[in-house]
Amino acid sequence: MSSARDITRAAWPPRSAYLDYPLGRTAGKPHEPELNLQILRDTFAAFESLGVPGSMAHLPYRWSDSDRWKDGVFAPATKAADLPQSAVPTGKAAGKDTYEDDRVARHPTPQYQTEEDAAAARASHDGEECLVCAGIDY
Repeated sequence: MSSARDITRAAWPPRSAYLDYPLGRTAGKPHEPELNLQILRDTFAAFESLGVPGSMAHLPYRWSDSDRWKDGVFAPATKAADLPQSAVPTGKAAGKDTYEDDRVARHPTPQYQTEEDAAAARASHDGEECLVCAGIDY
């Protein structure tokens, strides 16, 4: 069950069900238990009917009548005042007029929480090329 179609296709699970809902809301909208249950039922039915490895069912549900909710998801700098209520940030971003892009920066080399973690990683490879870490320079 996924709401990230491209990522799911790249992972190539044996079968999957795609729902075009915001990430973290794959089972449906909060406080709508009947909708949540129906989405789960349709997902299980899809899993039973998909026979070709890598198949993906597209569930027919819509988050809202328009796709404006995606504006806040795909454009972190969008002003919350310009978005429908369903797309307004909540939690730590609530009360602010823009979305915070709080993702961690990407780095070309591995990042570790402590120097001990970095030393352990270097020691575990001991100059050998790891099949999991292929292409990473320690």
